[in-house]
Amino acid sequence: MTIEFNGKKYLKLQSEGFAAQYAFPFADKILIGEGYDVGCNRKEWAYPKAIPIDPLITPEYHAMNLPPLQVDYIFSSHCAEHIVGRFQDAIEYWLTKIKDGGIIFLYLPNCDYQKYWAWGNKKHIHYLSPSIMRDYLEHLEKAITLKEWFVTDGYDLNGSFYVVIKK
Repeated sequence: MTIEFNGKKYLKLQSEGFAAQYAFPFADKILIGEGYDVGCNRKEWAYPKAIPIDPLITPEYHAMNLPPLQVDYIFSSHCAEHIVGRFQDAIEYWLTKIKDGGIIFLYLPNCDYQKYWAWGNKKHIHYLSPSIMRDYLEHLEKAITLKEWFVTDGYDLNGSFYVVIKK
C-alpha cells in the first residue's frame, strides 16, 4: 500500500504509472468535442475520447509538433514536467492548436513528490506546483486573452493537481 523513501511514506499507486486514470472523471465533466492527449505514453493510457499524441505512438508528433488540425481540447497528464525547454512554450503552442473556447486540461504531479521520484526518474525536468502554475497563468493572462483559467490548490490522492485553461 505504501513505500518509504528518506523516512517519508508515499502511496504505492504513485509509482505504478497511468496517473491519467485519476483525472479522467473530472476531465469527462468539462472536455467535449475532439481533442488530443499529449504525452499519454501508451494508447491504453490515453484519455478515451482523445487522439493519442506521443512519440512512442505517433513518432512524427510530440508536445511541440502537433497535427495541423485545431481541436476542442488538449488533455495532458504528467507530461509538462518532462518537456525539454520551457514548459511555458508548450502551453502557449498548445493554445494555438485549440479552437476559440477550447480547453487545455493539465494534470500535474506535486513537485514535492516529483523530487522523490526524480531520484529514479531523470526525465523530470520541471518542478511544478499550483503556485508556479498560478503565477505563470497570471502573467500569461496579461500577455494574451484567456477566457478563464483555474488551478486547484490541493493535491488529490495521487499527489497531483489540476490546471484548466479556456481560450
